[in-house]
Formats: sequence, C-alpha cells, structure tokens
Amino acid sequence: MNAPHRIDVHHHIVPPEYVRALEGIGVTNAIGAPFPAWDPETTLAVMDRNGIQTAITSISAPGMFFGDVDFARTLARRCNEISARLVTDYPGRFGVFATLPLPDAEASLTELAYTADTLKLDGVVLLTNYAGRYLGDPAFEPVLAELNRRRTPVFVHPADPPGGSVLGPHVPNFLFEVTFDTTRAIANLIFTGTLERYPDIPLIFAHAGGAAPYLALRIAGGTFFIPGAAEKAPQGAIAYLKRLHYDTALSASPYALSSLRELVDPSQILFGSDYPFASEFIVEIMVKGLQSFDGFGAEELAAIERGNAARIFPKCSR
Repeated sequence: MNAPHRIDVHHHIVPPEYVRALEGIGVTNAIGAPFPAWDPETTLAVMDRNGIQTAITSISAPGMFFGDVDFARTLARRCNEISARLVTDYPGRFGVFATLPLPDAEASLTELAYTADTLKLDGVVLLTNYAGRYLGDPAFEPVLAELNRRRTPVFVHPADPPGGSVLGPHVPNFLFEVTFDTTRAIANLIFTGTLERYPDIPLIFAHAGGAAPYLALRIAGGTFFIPGAAEKAPQGAIAYLKRLHYDTALSASPYALSSLRELVDPSQILFGSDYPFASEFIVEIMVKGLQSFDGFGAEELAAIERGNAARIFPKCSR
C-alpha cells in the first residue's frame, strides 16, 4: 500500500441530495454515465489504498443549471455547504472547488463571495460550457474578472457539448466528446482574449487538456485564420497553452503524457483520479501509468503527485 501523499485535484463527490434533486427534474446521468454511489467513508478507503492524502473535491457535469435560475442557486449553495462539511469532518483529507450557479453571473458572484469569504473553500469548478456558451462568452466576464481579482484557482471540467454526441446516442459523451469539449474551451479562452485579460487565474484543465497538447500546432494556427485573434491573443496560442495547468485523470499513459510533456513543464501538471466516475480499478491503473512513465524524473514525479498542487493549494498540503 502506498503511504498517502498525493494531492488529487480531479476528485468528485456525488452527494445523495444532489442526485435526488436532479432525479426530481428527470436528470439521471452525468455526460452519459450513471451517477456512481458515493459516501465519505468509502472514498477515504479508496484514497488510502491509492496513496491519496488529500482530495480537492468538485461536483462534475451536469452541474447546477437546467433552465431554472432559483433551482441552480439553491442547489449550488446546498452542495457547497455539504462540501465544506467534509473539510471540517475529515481534517486534512479534503479541499473543495466550489460550484457556481452559472450561467447566472449575478448569483455566481454572490456564491463566489460566500464560498471564498465565509466557507473558505479552495477554488472554483467551472464547466467547459453552459447551455452551449463557452467560458469566453461576454456573459461570464464579471465572474472571470472577479476570479482574476481574487486569484482564485479554477478547475475546468468538461460538460456535454452543444448538440450531444455526434456519433450517436449509443456512444456516451464521457468516452470521446469530453476531450473535444475541453479542447474547444481552451481555444475559446485563448482566441476571445480571456487568457490575456485575466492572467492571474490559475486554470487547471481536466484529462491532460483533452486533445489540446496534441493539437497545439493547429490551435496556434488560429492566430492566422480567426479574425482579430492576433490582437486578442498577442502572445501566441502556444504561450497561453504553456501557462495552463493540466491534470492526469484518465490520461496517465505514454500516448497522452508524451504530448503533454512536450508542451508544458512538469510544474504545470497535477495528479488527478476522476474518482468515483473512474472506478478504483481505473484509479489504480492511472497511478501505475504515471509512475511507470519514463518522461518524468523522480523529482518531477513527486511534484506532479503533490508539490505542484501544494504550491497552488497551500491549505491542502499541511
């Protein structure tokens, strides 16, 4: 058994209250996957068996908003308070990415202030898109400006892409489409100028950035073919890609890690498990895959598993 030392930045909770609320409006899955069973005690046992000291939790897609603003506000507040209790009840084992009731920007600013100033949570989780609008949309500008002012760490998790799965309903979105939606979100943030305007948000992207590292050269080509891109992203797309952080969830194989290692310094890479949507069996495979990858030295691996996250989330490293 590995001594718990890893900090897991891609770790979900699935509170029964959340599942019941969504079932009440007919929502029964997350990007094509049924909601997994979840409870703190089982989670802690899985963490211990896989060397995870601290999990920074988040609510995954489908998030909070389903067309009813009041529903989203109430559910976000409930989930954030449930998450905060984990930190209190299990000292040293959990941190929290707060959830916001986007696309309602006004309510999201209220919730951000509450979760940061009252609950003292560690950051915010955002989805790649909300009702088809990506994070660089002008409607989200007030929220991003406040996140930048506060230097709030943000974990960006994929959502169902607009239009659903283009491969058909028999192919769940969690299999392929989430990686492409993450890539779209990154390109959107670059070419809307959002990353240029808000350089002080530590952004962490799930699943090694989707396809972004492999497609970095094509993304860079947007500078020449997207109107206004050179002015909005004057540093060039590669510079912005190198500035982002990326987790290893469902990506700890030489195919993904080699591309990611070519793009960014190991200081930009963080350990992620995607538990419980990824079963413990998958988590074990990802831990072994990261440890066996020959592209990282011992010090770099230690930083990926703990040190890099400890720098961004000092409370979670004590």
